Amino acid sequence: MRNIPFEKLDYISMVLKTISHPIRLKIIESLESKARLNVQEISKYIGDHVEQSLLSHHLIKMKDKGILECQKEGQFVYYKLVIKEITSLLDCMENCKVK
Repeated sequence: MRNIPFEKLDYISMVLKTISHPIRLKIIESLESKARLNVQEISKYIGDHVEQSLLSHHLIKMKDKGILECQKEGQFVYYKLVIKEITSLLDCMENCKVK
């Protein structure tokens, strides 16, 4: 039986709330096997149906919550996944039976 402290449960809850959007999950998926990507590269991975302003909103939200880090180089902003364990959660959820 687990006995996870409430502080840790609060953190887990915050992470789950933050990533619980299909675009944010796709962002995580795009960064899973890459050290870092810029906004244009992430946008290309996600597809044309997401406007860059909406994508930037999601990236900033995830950065503010500590899930992503960013680094500006010239005119490009590069993002990387900080909490790499999230990808294990995605693997688990992908393999769950869905009706």
